[in-house]
Amino acid sequence: MAEKEKSFVDEINKAMAKSEGLPLKDLLFCYQGTPYPITVCSAETFQALENLEARRDDLVLVSYPKCGVNWLIQIVSDLIFTSTQSKCVSTELPFIECGDPDKYQRMKQIPSPRILATHLSYDCLPKSIFKKKAKILVLFRNPKDTAVSFFHFHNNAPSIPSYSSWDEFFSEFMNGKVSWGSYFDHAVTWNKHIEDENIMVVLYEDLKESLTSSVKQIADFLGFSSTAEQIQSIADRATFQAVKDKAQETHGPVGSLLFRKGVVGDWRNLFTEAQNQEMDAKFKACLGGTKLGAMLKYDVYCKV
Repeated sequence: MAEKEKSFVDEINKAMAKSEGLPLKDLLFCYQGTPYPITVCSAETFQALENLEARRDDLVLVSYPKCGVNWLIQIVSDLIFTSTQSKCVSTELPFIECGDPDKYQRMKQIPSPRILATHLSYDCLPKSIFKKKAKILVLFRNPKDTAVSFFHFHNNAPSIPSYSSWDEFFSEFMNGKVSWGSYFDHAVTWNKHIEDENIMVVLYEDLKESLTSSVKQIADFLGFSSTAEQIQSIADRATFQAVKDKAQETHGPVGSLLFRKGVVGDWRNLFTEAQNQEMDAKFKACLGGTKLGAMLKYDVYCKV
């Protein structure tokens, strides 16, 4: 394993170890009204994050948890390597809100272009990202599959506190009492900026259904002058199965949890009719009639 990947995996293992023996009720703390996991986040880090010095050529990758941002990181990392023949060298946890408060000083040593990944909503990002006009890719996944994937992540990881049942998790998810808060609040904040010049929305389902064209769109938005052959080669390496097969090498023991099934429609295995109706109503109330709501194709991916 490369030294960079070993250091990165070590950081993941440290975070996972903090969860061992922790009851679910002690997993989360609130910062400015949103719950975050104490294993990777802290109030001190959030305060330091406000002073992060963004660069014009930073590549900001955003998603709510379990919407596929680790997959997107792999794709963009490959685009960078194909374009510059240099690999990302950071040994930090890739999410800017995760880690110790001193990480932002260390990040100054990372050569451009840097990948800044995050699960944060628009309003919680450091102001320098907008001041520098860095490009922001926002990845969305249909909320039903997101909820199911989030549930399995909690209950399949040996060291992360588990929920007693899917019903318990669903209630917490719908009430925004899970890590990083409400899916719907996250979506509403990003929907307000969906047409901003430096923001592009990517759909998980599009990555699954038309990966090559999605990679091309991402490359064009980020300003990579990749050939058709390079785009195809990146897409071939970035299929969900290909990324999953290398997950142990790239992410250590947590790799199989981050890249579990990757299917569209897995929600049908857990949702009850009452839960379907509850989420359908929530989606309509929060995103009905919005541009993001239309992009998510809820009737295609989330209706029985």
